[in-house]
Amino acid sequence: MELRNLITFISVAELGSFTKAAEQLGYSQSTVSFQIKQLEKELDCLLFERINHTVTLTERGQELVSYAHRIRALTDDFREGLSKEEECCGHIHIGTPDSICERLISAHYMDFYSRYPALSVRFSTGDTGYMLSMLDHNEVDMVITLDHRLYHKDYIVAKEERLPMHFVTAANSKFAGVRGLSVEDIIKEPFVLTERGQGYRRVFDRELSERSLEISPILEVGRTDVITALLSQGDMISYLPDFVTRDPVRAGKLCYLDVVDVNTDIWKQLIYHKNKWMSKSLKICLDYIKKVEFSG
Repeated sequence: MELRNLITFISVAELGSFTKAAEQLGYSQSTVSFQIKQLEKELDCLLFERINHTVTLTERGQELVSYAHRIRALTDDFREGLSKEEECCGHIHIGTPDSICERLISAHYMDFYSRYPALSVRFSTGDTGYMLSMLDHNEVDMVITLDHRLYHKDYIVAKEERLPMHFVTAANSKFAGVRGLSVEDIIKEPFVLTERGQGYRRVFDRELSERSLEISPILEVGRTDVITALLSQGDMISYLPDFVTRDPVRAGKLCYLDVVDVNTDIWKQLIYHKNKWMSKSLKICLDYIKKVEFSG
């Protein structure tokens, strides 16, 4: 059995397309078709159903996916064992919200680079739906979400933690130090929030909607560093995860408001697809992010 045929099979299974697999592997579409037919002939079974330009795995094809990944992983381990080169190399593509991307780059990238200089990293930012779509189409290797707690049969949650959230404002605000506030006490104040539909903003809006409440922000922007800078300059309020606001609060520029009747359930999750090939570089990156981004 040709290893390259198995690798082609994995690509077609992950991408759901002979054309996309050909583009990813640098083959012609006819080469991909030939390799799959060769594999099907060798195994004496149909691996894909091809109906109206759609490609779906047969039951036998689904069984082969896990075997193919294991064979590829064992082959990779063997090659790495033969290699005298100790440094890890490769390319990792990560999908994250803006705030997580900023933190990973500013706080951790130089340390990561010093450890693994031959491993290149690409970040793509977007909302949860967009990132999961990229994950489903094998366009990213992993995603980090800030949203409600996600579970799906096709996803592996490598690490997760519940995030504390607070209403936050300037340290000299009229609400600073006031105990037992209700969201209705502050709802008419000028708010600066992340964009509507983005992760924890969507969860927050949904909770308000269930109570027939709505906040109309004076500004919506994806970059949380811009939001925290604005808050320290004026009488505005935002609702953000503590990892974004902790430093300016400790520095005395911002303060948390004691709003007692809002408790949104926000989770940070590190997710990869169950059919993703676990290369050495991917494992290293997953382990590093689990160490630096998750407290548990």
